[in-house]
Amino acid sequence: MENSNFNAEQVRRAQGIAPVTSVQPRYSLVHREIEEQILPYCRSEGIGVIVYSPMASGLLTGAMTSERAANLPKDDWRKTHPDFTEPLLARNLALVERLGEIARRHDRRTGEVAIAWTLHNPAVTGAIVGARNARQAEGVMRAGELRLKDEEVAEIETFAAEAAA
Repeated sequence: MENSNFNAEQVRRAQGIAPVTSVQPRYSLVHREIEEQILPYCRSEGIGVIVYSPMASGLLTGAMTSERAANLPKDDWRKTHPDFTEPLLARNLALVERLGEIARRHDRRTGEVAIAWTLHNPAVTGAIVGARNARQAEGVMRAGELRLKDEEVAEIETFAAEAAA
């Protein structure tokens, strides 16, 4: 089962009943499960993919630190989620640092690069992102204008693969 609202087989079956115009799976640098089946299938079928959580629930914004993660309120689901606890937290924060380097080259915020990375995938047609204030909302909107160079995407991919190994 894909970590999505539907897996590729379910979408195919649904198409036998009615047209499927879009799906809304989770997708970010730390949650890439949809790359294997959902994204290729939707692209080949002309189905829109509007991803949610491209900043991984705040993890890829550049604002999360190991101290902040440790001090999340007890009722915050992230407090015990593997992405926000060791050993994955250190790996994820190293990835955030690399995104931050690329963000600085563009005079952008780290979260904008995380969003731009998802939008760089030709199968992705849009992203659902959250913001807690006007400053964050401005960055979210600017992310749609950020075009990462292929070399930058390759740099991100290489680092993500090394970190996951």
